[in-house]
Amino acid sequence: MTLKQGENHHTYEVQSIQIELQLERRLEALGLTEGSLITILNNDKRGAMTVKFRGTRFALGRRIAENIQVKEAARS
Repeated sequence: MTLKQGENHHTYEVQSIQIELQLERRLEALGLTEGSLITILNNDKRGAMTVKFRGTRFALGRRIAENIQVKEAARS
């Protein structure tokens, strides 16, 4: 599933990022890499979404979120 399809207040594990190389490198520099855990704080399904990873909140546009493949993280 894509990150954009995720639910509010759920945590997901990043499986892959399929976007142009320059943007992928920027996301990696911010700490968003394969295997990272990402929590959706606000996803209204229409536009940008707010997420949290590595202890920091970020706004991601729809195009970016639609190109990040995730799976539900195991709950502890």
